[in-house]
Amino acid sequence: EDAVPGGASRILCAVEPGLDGNRFNDAKCDAAGRLWAGTMSTAREPDVAGLYRVDPDGACARVLDGTTISNGLGWSGDGERCFFIDSTTQRIDVFDFDLAAGTLSGRRPFAAIAPGDGLPDGLAVDAEDGVWVALFGGGALRRYDRDGRLDVVVALPVTNPTCPVFGGPRRDVLLVTTARHRLTPAQAAREPLAGSVLAVRAGVRGGPVHRFAG
Repeated sequence: EDAVPGGASRILCAVEPGLDGNRFNDAKCDAAGRLWAGTMSTAREPDVAGLYRVDPDGACARVLDGTTISNGLGWSGDGERCFFIDSTTQRIDVFDFDLAAGTLSGRRPFAAIAPGDGLPDGLAVDAEDGVWVALFGGGALRRYDRDGRLDVVVALPVTNPTCPVFGGPRRDVLLVTTARHRLTPAQAAREPLAGSVLAVRAGVRGGPVHRFAG
């Protein structure tokens, strides 16, 4: 939905009728101002979700089929690559991206994550095309360089980080959302910051952030 003056809203895109166990998850805008949003199965039912593109004129297209938990999204600085996570694959994938057409092609693995290290969740791309990913259940952030090599691991004081985003006046602070759900009472007591937003000095600036052009 899109907010309009007076506090009302209008529906931009309605998808997946009849799939009551699905909901939208992560969403971001590309450099042309299109909104990209993925859906997920709350029951982890395989292959029933997808990735959608909403154009500035409100047209909506399903651009990727067969996902389970659509998650992190981001683009390289030159706009020629798009990074995407379907969490249950335990991978970050990368596509070739055509900015003019708003299309994806050439899907391939960018980085693989062992199940014991956590579930790949949200991601952020920095100004050097490094990809930062939150590991839900793994208590950490990881940075993969532009070639997909792991080069930074940041241990966090919570088990379930969910999504990083660059913020601060210089966009050099990673703001990391975290979750409390699925923690036992004993775990929650050991993790008083669970459910908080954490700030991590990244040592690198974030890439550009784009607004919806509709």
